[in-house]
Amino acid sequence: MHDGGEEAELLLKAARGDEPAFLLLYERHRTPVFRFACRMLGSSPLAEDVTQECFLSVLRRPEAFRAERASLRTYLCAIARYLAFKQLRKRGEETTVDDPPDDPHAEAGGSGPLDVVLQEEAAEAVRRAVAALPPLQRDAIVLFEYQEMSLADIAAICETDVGTVKSRLHRARERLRRTLAPWLAGGPAASAALAGERDTRR
Repeated sequence: MHDGGEEAELLLKAARGDEPAFLLLYERHRTPVFRFACRMLGSSPLAEDVTQECFLSVLRRPEAFRAERASLRTYLCAIARYLAFKQLRKRGEETTVDDPPDDPHAEAGGSGPLDVVLQEEAAEAVRRAVAALPPLQRDAIVLFEYQEMSLADIAAICETDVGTVKSRLHRARERLRRTLAPWLAGGPAASAALAGERDTRR
């Protein structure tokens, strides 16, 4: 974890045209921002656009970053989320409401959908299933499972509370379990590669 005060100072220098300062910040944070945008949008070119606009945006108003409130990575992901949602709205996706409550009679047990990392076909199935989630669930699962952010950081990025983040994660996982049921059924191939799902009880 990088020191917030140091990163705030580097950001101010970068905004004043200090290229080494900008390159250092860019190298530190470009990959997580790009990966988040790519999983949200399902498009590398669009994710690249969002990543570039994200860094340009933070350079335009470096004083808006407050190191005492959040890390620079969290702040950048919040900007990337805003920009990604703009792209999703252009595609006609609803970004302001969550899924309706799950069927209370739906099966609640079973292994976590992100436990399955099966060769290329299964990985592609997971990618498609995540991309098909409603945006509010998609960004929660991407930030938590792929970006490995804390619930508190995700709540800050999504401008909501931890309880809402947990609810979105639960709904996302239940939807993924249903979508990926053929892979989760197990069998010799499925049992060959399992990764633990992160615990939300924190």
